[in-house]
Amino acid sequence: MIRYFLYKFGYALLTLFGVVTVIFFLFTVLPGDPARMMLDQNENSEQLAIIKKKYGFDQPVSRQYLYYLNDLSPLSLHSTTRGDYTYLSPGKYNAQPLFTIKKTIVALKTPYLRESFQKSGKKVTAIIGNTLPNTVLLALFAIIIAIVVGIALGIVSALYKDTILDRMIALVSSLGMSIPSFFSAILFAWFFGFLLHRYTHLNMTGSLYEVDDFGEGSFIQWKNILLPAIVLGIRPLGVVIQLMRNSLLETLGQDYIRTARAKGLSEFTIIRKHALKNSLNPVVTAISGWFASMLAGAVFVEYIFGWNGLGKEIVEALNTLDLPVIMGSVLVIATTFVFINILVDIIYAYLDPKVRLSE
Repeated sequence: MIRYFLYKFGYALLTLFGVVTVIFFLFTVLPGDPARMMLDQNENSEQLAIIKKKYGFDQPVSRQYLYYLNDLSPLSLHSTTRGDYTYLSPGKYNAQPLFTIKKTIVALKTPYLRESFQKSGKKVTAIIGNTLPNTVLLALFAIIIAIVVGIALGIVSALYKDTILDRMIALVSSLGMSIPSFFSAILFAWFFGFLLHRYTHLNMTGSLYEVDDFGEGSFIQWKNILLPAIVLGIRPLGVVIQLMRNSLLETLGQDYIRTARAKGLSEFTIIRKHALKNSLNPVVTAISGWFASMLAGAVFVEYIFGWNGLGKEIVEALNTLDLPVIMGSVLVIATTFVFINILVDIIYAYLDPKVRLSE
């Protein structure tokens, strides 16, 4: 098991190295000078030179790439010369020096995602730290809605197989899997937040925290999470319905279910005690991979509903070409996706030894 864990951990590190490389070169080859983006219309030659030296933009691309890897690495190398990009400045790095070799300091630090171009040098880690919890909360609500409603509709669809009710649920499932999230978001915001606002009391836009009318403080507005969570959960909801229906139908055809019926057990007892547990395996498998995908899928949903999460922050950063925020956010989402998948693989390997033996 330890060998399998080390194999998966090494695979995760290689995957993240590839993600970091792609992210860096993808945004490095973009047209435009990052230093000019930061100074906007107020630049002059002296300011440009200072900015380029401070952020390493005056170096070749290969050296900038090494700087980027050094910034992200928990174990990093730093210069003792003040003014160098890698100088161990307390305001820049959250690092603990370990030892010094000649003029190079080896330090242990938290990954440094650099500073925003547009928000007065605010650290990207602080920006992500303020917005990511809202996105995680939204994704959790969406997953809960998809699981609870999807399993219930899947059971109903299986019990009323080939009836009008089954076909209606199948239509809902197909629409949920095929309609893009941004279109669903616009439709739900207009219909429930505008046309039916008098009855639903839901707003077209709004975040978790709202400022009171006197501007003296903020309060939690839970109703604002309802529409974006439903929209974000529509696609996994459709998947859960189909998986639950098909799995339950297959389970209900097993011999031990027929034996339970022959003993006179009620259909409700058979489903609750015997069929449901064995039918949930495909659903759990699918849901485990959906959470990380929701972090990426929340981008346009958050922006349309005005939900102050990481997705909305990414869209705003794209509009202003705030490259460090974009790169840091994409890297956080990719890292979350990789490690959730690795964690699921390890859990499967623990439960089923045949999985790790096959690899």
